Amino acid sequence: MGFRKQVDKILGWILVVIMAVMVINVLWQVFSRYITGNPSSFTDELARYLMIWVGVLGAAYVSGRNMHVAIDVLPMKAGKKTQLLLFRMVNVLIILFAFFALVVGGIRLVYISYILEQHSPALNVPLAFIYTVLPLSGLLIIYYKATDLIYKK
Repeated sequence: MGFRKQVDKILGWILVVIMAVMVINVLWQVFSRYITGNPSSFTDELARYLMIWVGVLGAAYVSGRNMHVAIDVLPMKAGKKTQLLLFRMVNVLIILFAFFALVVGGIRLVYISYILEQHSPALNVPLAFIYTVLPLSGLLIIYYKATDLIYKK
């Protein structure tokens, strides 16, 4: 489980950096709009993309820490054997969702936006780069849930 802790630590720091950049970006937007009277043209778009990244990577981080919202009425009333079965079923469903929706769907989205050479209007960043967070997050969720399945007895 040492590797998983390293992944948690790295992902946590990435999220901290993204949030810090987002706060600085929004502060710059407020400053440039109200103090200088000349609003920055890129800050709105950058904040939007950073929010996407922090949201999707944050979901992977929370999934890895098992801190996601869950309705646990049924498992709490069940026996140990049934709890383990439910735990495994839920994790398999999460893995399937992460694979098909985030990894496969995300790769298709990245590929299409890359082929079409789509760029963001203000930053002129390839949208394929922005969308890479989807398959990346999907792979992280799959890793976390697979290790949960392997190490949970």
